[in-house]
Amino acid sequence: MTTVFIISAPSGSGKSTLVNRLMTEVEGLTFSVSCTTRAPRGSEVSGQDYDFIDRSEFEGRILAGEFLEHADVFGNYYGTHTSELDKARAAGKDLVLDIDVQGAAQLKKRIPDAVTIFVLAPSREILEKRLRARSQDSDEVILRRLANAAREIRNYSLYDYVLVNEDLNLAAESLKGIVRAERVRRVRVEEKIRPILATFGAPPAGACDAER
Repeated sequence: MTTVFIISAPSGSGKSTLVNRLMTEVEGLTFSVSCTTRAPRGSEVSGQDYDFIDRSEFEGRILAGEFLEHADVFGNYYGTHTSELDKARAAGKDLVLDIDVQGAAQLKKRIPDAVTIFVLAPSREILEKRLRARSQDSDEVILRRLANAAREIRNYSLYDYVLVNEDLNLAAESLKGIVRAERVRRVRVEEKIRPILATFGAPPAGACDAER
C-alpha cells in the first residue's frame, strides 16, 4: 500500500530542507515532482525540482483532468500530475508531496487517508529573517509572502501533524518519526497481516480472541 505524505509550509519555513533530509535518510520514499508555470530559480532543474511548463499546456492538462490537485499561487500554476501517484504505486513506495495549503485540501478530499504535515517557523520575525537571507525576492514579494503565511498558518488545524521548525535537526527527526510511525499503523499493514494470520490456520471453535 502506498501512503501519501503531504507536507505544507509558508515560504521560508525550512520545508525544502526538511524534505531533502527525509528523502535522503528514510528508505522507500519517492518525491512527487510538481508541474509549475513559473520560471526556474537558481540551479533548479526541470524534471528534478519541478516540471516547468507553459501556462497554455498547464491549462490543457487541467481540462483533461490530469492533475490530482492544482492551484494558482502568486500568479503561477502549481499541480500534481496523476502519474506521480501511479509511479509510486508501481514501485511499491510511499509518495511525498511538497504542496501548498490549497493543493493539500484538494488532495485530502481525493485521498482521505493521506497524511498531512504542516511546518512553520517559530515566529513572524524569524520567518522574515529566513526569507531575506535567501536573497531571492524583492521587499514587495517578501511582504506578500508574509501576508500569505499568515493566511496559511490559520489552516494548521486541518493537518494531522504540525512541526515547529526551531531546531532543524529536531524537526527533521520528528518528520522521520511521523513517516515511520504511519507505516506501521494497522490500517496500512492489513495486507501484510492477513498472510501472517493465515499461517496459523483457522481458530478453534469457541476460542477467545485473546488470552486473559
